[in-house]
Amino acid sequence: MANSGRYAKGVAKREEILVKALEVIGRTGPRAAYLTNIADAVGLTPAGLLHYFDSKEELFTEILRKRDEVDKAQYWPKASEAEDLAHLRRGYVDIISHNAQVPGLVQLFTRLCADAPDPGHPAHRLFRERGERLRAYFADGIRKLQEAGKIDPALDPAMLARVLQAVADGLQLQWMIEPEVDMAAGVDALFALLTPGKGDGPADEESAGPNGRSR
Repeated sequence: MANSGRYAKGVAKREEILVKALEVIGRTGPRAAYLTNIADAVGLTPAGLLHYFDSKEELFTEILRKRDEVDKAQYWPKASEAEDLAHLRRGYVDIISHNAQVPGLVQLFTRLCADAPDPGHPAHRLFRERGERLRAYFADGIRKLQEAGKIDPALDPAMLARVLQAVADGLQLQWMIEPEVDMAAGVDALFALLTPGKGDGPADEESAGPNGRSR
């Protein structure tokens, strides 16, 4: 029982660390926040913080995993809507709009993206799995529109899904160098090219957020 209680407390503390780290890094970035600011936010020393993770690389990887979990719950379509590209378009564009409000997390994502090709890095599995999952959602939605005659059936859904992911990742890098870049508008423009006409995108929703994007 004692070991069970300690384990539960450890899991709860780890969750607290990840939630606080999202706030801290979102505001200041991974370099400025590093371990000290995150540790301060949860009442630990940097050494105490790493007691809950194997390394700072694992900590940062788990922060991104937590970010994906939070974003999915807030922005991603429900399971019943997941194969509808219009719903995926809204969710994806809204996530990218939100990213512009948390520059530190975008910096962290880009930093770990550079390290993730190494199979031994903690971020390798995360980036591979999230990419596969994202592209599967998009490819299913594209196939549905091809069946409805709205997208050229000769186009490869899997490759189009990769292009959607690549454009979003590339715009994030451009935005960090040129903050005036509108990442969400760029991704939305690509969706518009894929699904021309009325009824296929966010602009057809009754409510719209800043810059005309739906919420």
